[in-house]
Amino acid sequence: MKTTLTATLTVFLLANGPQIFASEEHEHKEEHTSHHEKTEHKDQHDHDDGQAHNDEAERKDQHDHEEDDEKENSSQIDDDMAQQVGIVTAKASSKTLHETVKAYGSLTAGPEQYSQIQARFDGMVKSVKVNIGDKVNAGDLLAEVESNESLKTYRIRAPISGLIVERFANKGEVTQDQVLLSVMNMDSIWAELRVYPIQQSSINQGQSVQIYANKQSMKTTVNHVVPVLDKPYQLARVRLDNTQLKLSPGLLVEARIEIGSYPVDLAVSKVAIQTIGDRQGVFVKHDENYEFTPLILGKSDDYFVEVIGGLQANSEYVSENSYLVKADIEKSEAEHEH
Repeated sequence: MKTTLTATLTVFLLANGPQIFASEEHEHKEEHTSHHEKTEHKDQHDHDDGQAHNDEAERKDQHDHEEDDEKENSSQIDDDMAQQVGIVTAKASSKTLHETVKAYGSLTAGPEQYSQIQARFDGMVKSVKVNIGDKVNAGDLLAEVESNESLKTYRIRAPISGLIVERFANKGEVTQDQVLLSVMNMDSIWAELRVYPIQQSSINQGQSVQIYANKQSMKTTVNHVVPVLDKPYQLARVRLDNTQLKLSPGLLVEARIEIGSYPVDLAVSKVAIQTIGDRQGVFVKHDENYEFTPLILGKSDDYFVEVIGGLQANSEYVSENSYLVKADIEKSEAEHEH
C-alpha cells in the first residue's frame, strides 16, 4: 500500500511539478510586487508629507525673517525726545514739482542808481557838506563852489537819494573836470546771471527765480534777458529789493530759474529720503514707533520727490532730521551684534 501511494505521488509530482512551482513562483512575485507597490506608496506619502513640512517651515522662516527686518528697521522714540532733537513729521500728499536750471552771476548796482557829481562851472570849492557814508535825499545840499567866470557862489545838490560812497573835494581846492562826490542808491540791487547757449532756449523774461546770496534766499522774477558784447553768454537780470537784505555789489550769487512745473499725486520731502541696505525710503510714524518704509520713487525737484509706490496718502513720515532715526537704528544693531 505504501509502495503504491509513494509511486502515485511520484508520478503526480513528475507530471505536475513544473506547474506547481511556476504557480508558487508567480504567487511569490505577486506578493513581492504588491509589497513593493505598498512600499513605494508609503515612501511617496512620506515624501509628500516631508515636502509640505519643509515648505511650511520655509514660509515660517521667511515670515520670521520679514518680522525681524521690520523690527531691525524701526526705532522707538517718545514724542518729547523727538521734539527735543528736532525730528519733524509731515503728511504725504500731492505736490507740484518745479523744474529748474542753475545759473551763476554777481550783484551790481544799476546805472540809474549811481551818480558821479561834478561842478557845473570851474571854480574853487568853498565848502563840502557831506562825508563818505552819509545818507542824502535828492535835492540835499552837498557842496558850494565859487565860479571862476562870475565869481559867484553856486550850490551843488544831490541828484538822487542814497549814500555818499566817494568824496574827492575839499574846501579851497579847484574843481576843474574832476568828480567831486559819488552817490549810490542801494535800496535795490541787480543780480546779473550768466545764461549759456545750451540754456538760452529755456530762460525767458518773467520766469520765477530763487536767488541765493550771502546765506540768504529770495524769490522774485527775471526782469530782462539781454545779450553781452563779445561774450558767449547772455545775462538774465533780476532786480532785488535790498532795503532789508543789505547786499553789496560784487557779491557772487547762485540762482535756480524755474522753466516748468507738473503736479504729482504723491510726494515726500527730498531730505526725508534715507538709504538702508540697497533700499531708499522714509520713516513712517506709528504712535511713537518710526518704521523704515521702502519706496518706489519718480521725478523730483529741489525740494520734493514723487512717490510711485510703497506709501499711502496722508501717511505721517519724518520730513526733517530723518538721519537721526537712521542713526538710532544703526546704533541698536551694532549693540545687538556685540
